Amino acid sequence: MTDFEVRIAAPAAGPIERDPVMDILALAFSNDPAVRYLFPTAAGYLASFNRLATAMAGSALAAGTAWVADGGAAAALWLAPGVEGDGEAIGALVGETAPPERLQVLALLGEEMGRFHPEEPHWYLSMIGVDPSRQGQGLGAALLKEGLKRCDADGLPAYLESSSPKNVPLYERHGFEVIGLIRPGDHPGLIPMYRPARG
Repeated sequence: MTDFEVRIAAPAAGPIERDPVMDILALAFSNDPAVRYLFPTAAGYLASFNRLATAMAGSALAAGTAWVADGGAAAALWLAPGVEGDGEAIGALVGETAPPERLQVLALLGEEMGRFHPEEPHWYLSMIGVDPSRQGQGLGAALLKEGLKRCDADGLPAYLESSSPKNVPLYERHGFEVIGLIRPGDHPGLIPMYRPARG
């Protein structure tokens, strides 16, 4: 694996740092099955993804728990123990933008996600993405390695939901284990994964 510069996104940099991180994530998730289930049209996706990412994990940028790699070619948003996404904002966004026929499935999705989410203190990898033109080069692995150093330094477990089966082997190489499958109705599914505490 090539060595990439991985650093914490500067919390005080405001839009100068935040906008490129969100842009990379928007590119990375543009063909993600779970996200596109929520936003099936290109216009809906482009208009709403930033709100979704901000509600899910935008606080990571302010808290200094967002990592960027190789000058912004990839980004990972981690939520520290005790920090959660903005459930109210996520619910409002889903209600405003999701196709009405999918609302019931999305409500079930939220309930099932809650059942798998660990209750003990842990680090939550809410979002990780690589510019599609740079995928397959090791940027995701570099981001994972750096974020997991923090988990291990704290002696805490880590948790994520993979929205793509093809990413599961990458997470498994970094110590995550599949603990179930979340797939209500016609949703494409999420794979909850847990990495026990180390250190």
